[in-house]
Amino acid sequence: MHAFAVRLSQVLLLIAVWWAADGLAKWSGLPLPGGVLGLIAVLLLLLSGRLPLRRIDAGAKWLLADMLVFFVPAVVAMARYQELLRSEGLKLAAVIVLGNACVMLVTAAVVEWIVRRRSPGSA
Repeated sequence: MHAFAVRLSQVLLLIAVWWAADGLAKWSGLPLPGGVLGLIAVLLLLLSGRLPLRRIDAGAKWLLADMLVFFVPAVVAMARYQELLRSEGLKLAAVIVLGNACVMLVTAAVVEWIVRRRSPGSA
């Protein structure tokens, strides 16, 4: 029961950060969703050392383990809009595959560029 309580408290902490970031986004009128601001806040807290990883590690792993639950709406949409998928499914699949490929290629190029800039002996 102790492990469950730890995971639950960590998930509640992550939810609290999201909730506060969402409130900040609405209050400030920033063009970013609360989830993105919350992610940035958690990243900055982790990088600064103010939030040790051990304080959210188990909760984050628990959320990721149950991530399939978050995709249920997508499955429901696929069942509901079968006609659209029949007529435009190939185009949608191509856009999804090409879009993901572009994101991966650009990410790989940027990581490679950063690694080369930081490697010793590069000028």
